Amino acid sequence: MDEQTVTGTWQADAGGEGLQPQLEPYRRELTAYCYRMLGSAFEAEDAVQDTFLRAWKSYDRFEGRSSLRTWLYRIATNVCLNMVTGSQRRARSMDLGPSGTAESPLGERLPEERWILPVPDTRVLPDSGDPVDIVATRDSVRLAFVAALHRLPPRQRAVLILREVLDWRATEVAELLDTTVASVNSALQRARATLSQRDVSGTAPSEVTDEHDRELLARYVEAFERYDLDALTSLLHEDATWSMPPFPLWLETHLDIRRFCLGTGITCKDSRLVPVSANGMPAFAQYKPAEDGGFTPWALQVLEIAGGRIAGVTFFLDTPRLFPLFDLPLHLDP
Repeated sequence: MDEQTVTGTWQADAGGEGLQPQLEPYRRELTAYCYRMLGSAFEAEDAVQDTFLRAWKSYDRFEGRSSLRTWLYRIATNVCLNMVTGSQRRARSMDLGPSGTAESPLGERLPEERWILPVPDTRVLPDSGDPVDIVATRDSVRLAFVAALHRLPPRQRAVLILREVLDWRATEVAELLDTTVASVNSALQRARATLSQRDVSGTAPSEVTDEHDRELLARYVEAFERYDLDALTSLLHEDATWSMPPFPLWLETHLDIRRFCLGTGITCKDSRLVPVSANGMPAFAQYKPAEDGGFTPWALQVLEIAGGRIAGVTFFLDTPRLFPLFDLPLHLDP
């Protein structure tokens, strides 16, 4: 059910018109929470809509023993846990197998539910507030961290997000999950142990605020649009990753990235890049030349920056769904 339908349903009810303004301020933080749980912006937005609809239907039973925010998180958690089915988890290309070479086949397209998908910053990051909180939120929605979360069973994932990311007390999490404090602490300990086995701290992107990072991104755009592979690879870490969901192939050497771009990836030549922002990281909408002389969508690129260089580039190729999500046009004029 889309937002307009839900809004209309609320307003059709005598009490709905008063409830909607109370729920809307929580939309963005709930979307961020559901995104971490589900790994998909599309599923996260569906989960929040379902949360609001359930809140509307049961609002007459809300007794106020907890805050409205806590009550909404309880509903959202149950929605997310119901949406996560089976043992299959979303992942990045690097989680599915070893790196390939420029000569490796792309592999079979994997279904959308296999991938950690990008999310627009405008859907999950606060517009204002404590800068420390904003940075923490930014780090907690980056691709590497969300992929690490998806190594956890769903309830452990919820516990870790609520305790470590949102800083809830163990007693609050226990009440939300209808369990004991001992169970919460045990789940948190197991979740920490699992994440400690994965290097997610080393891939944390630097916030693009200083002149060096802005210059780095400008040089990247210039090199990519000129298709100067020498200049492009000079901006990458030696072990930078290059991946292209929904294909499982990924690369991690300058030589293979260069050969791939001049071989299978040659269709990227003469592209145009339009800046956007995804997962708290710099991103670009990539448009390739079209037959009419303009440009057509090709990929949504999400970049990881670490230590003054580009640590990874992920090319999300499902542009028919992703470009509208990011409010991007489906054609650029010459």
